Amino acid sequence: MSITRRSLLLGGMAGIAGSSFMLRQAFAAEQAPHNIEKNPKFVSTPFTLGVASGDPEADGFVIWTRLAPTPLEEAGGMILKPMWVKWEVAEDEHMSRVVARGQALAHPELAHSVHVEVGGLKAARPYWYRFRIAEYDSPVGRGQTLPQAGAAVERVRFAAAGCQQYEEGYYTAWRAIAQEPVDFIYHYGDYIYEGKDSGPGYRKMNGRPFKVLRRHVGPECYSLDEYRRRYAQYKTDPDLQAAHAATSWFVSFDDHEVDNNWAGDSDQDGTPAEVFLFRRAAAMQAYYEHMPLRRRSLPNGSHMQIYRTARYGDLLNMFVLDTRQYRSDQVYGDKDGPQREDVWASQRSMMGAEQEQWLFNGLARSDTRWNLLAHQVMMLNLGHRKSANAQLEYSMDQWSGYLYSRKRLLEFIKAQCPGNVVNVTGDAHRHFAGDLLVNPDDKQPVSVEFLATSITSGADGVGDMDAFSQSVRTENPWLKATTDKRGYVLCDVGRDQWRGDLKIVDQVMEHNGQISTYASFITDRGHPGLQRA
Repeated sequence: MSITRRSLLLGGMAGIAGSSFMLRQAFAAEQAPHNIEKNPKFVSTPFTLGVASGDPEADGFVIWTRLAPTPLEEAGGMILKPMWVKWEVAEDEHMSRVVARGQALAHPELAHSVHVEVGGLKAARPYWYRFRIAEYDSPVGRGQTLPQAGAAVERVRFAAAGCQQYEEGYYTAWRAIAQEPVDFIYHYGDYIYEGKDSGPGYRKMNGRPFKVLRRHVGPECYSLDEYRRRYAQYKTDPDLQAAHAATSWFVSFDDHEVDNNWAGDSDQDGTPAEVFLFRRAAAMQAYYEHMPLRRRSLPNGSHMQIYRTARYGDLLNMFVLDTRQYRSDQVYGDKDGPQREDVWASQRSMMGAEQEQWLFNGLARSDTRWNLLAHQVMMLNLGHRKSANAQLEYSMDQWSGYLYSRKRLLEFIKAQCPGNVVNVTGDAHRHFAGDLLVNPDDKQPVSVEFLATSITSGADGVGDMDAFSQSVRTENPWLKATTDKRGYVLCDVGRDQWRGDLKIVDQVMEHNGQISTYASFITDRGHPGLQRA
């Protein structure tokens, strides 16, 4: 039986490794379509959305751009024809020692985005890259290959960040991350927010009147065109572009890339599943079009393969999880509340059976010094009270609403890899750092968690003496720190010690916010538990 390029793309993603190889071969042999634009012309530079690199491996990484001379207009101001884009990779930032070059097709079906999987590079070193079309050059970006799987590595540094509501602040934290000497960046999700333009008036935030800093263009995103425009609006930000150009990223989506607090095939509005999946398919396509992802993550309808691994020599195994696409719907209408029997139901899952088994198998085989679980929502089981005499309430959207799945994972970590698993998460718009216990009355933790606050979501925030902060610290002795300020987590991983710095910005509603370290914690390999650094 002959296999066509179309059948490769549409035939499903069940065999990830095998299909990834075939997809690479199919796209590598891509021929120019009959309707190609041979002499493209632009009213201005088509590289208004910058460049990015991602999903690094020991021999290369993905380089990305999207052609959009007028990014907020229909089709980004592009004619709807495919066209060739040239690319090159060099050993120096001046692009004088080019080691790889080629050309890739920018298809209108993919919003004229370009994803080039560069291979054949040397391990454990930086490279620089750029694109060119017509008389225009893109900005120069920097990517970094991983060490070989068995190589001895003393140290790796990375930043974790996400939740970047465009209306609620400047991306000062991204500018700071761009200047950090990190090996990679992990984006945990909420790259865009799907909501409509909030308008010129005031709304409430933290109980006080709040007026948005900069407004969304357009209505709530449902169509592919609206999702594309929202990504384009976010990507025009120069601080975000600087962080993308600084080093390679690992990305994952959370909820707002589709719809607030979606779960599997369910949205928050009660839309029939078969209808919601049309929206999810549009959102997944737009996400792929705007992220530096490999072909193995090319969406197949409403499904996208996003959970995956990366290995940093003998030091770190990274497991990027997907806690949205396979999870059961939230219980109790997705409202905070007490943990009744439904949160313990064994048929409810956060990751789905297949992903959970993939993770367990990967952890069981892992021989690195550390294992990183990079996922989207909080694993710490944190209760809080709205008043002194009120009952304890928990989030039904976080792992605290999926206690059966949470216990299975923590028990596996305790049995198979105690003392070398660190969780890095997000979504909660606050910094949290704490110990992970299987049961609340256990004497020893089995893992730790650093939850990175938002880049902008929540605006300037209220610090760490608000009622929620005081209640959650009082009720949960395993919580080491929390604050409602914007920023990111900076992780510095050595062979025997992992350090996490909770970085904060004093203000995001004004330019030139100042970066500082709110708190720093360490955990020693073999002895899980956070200690003040």
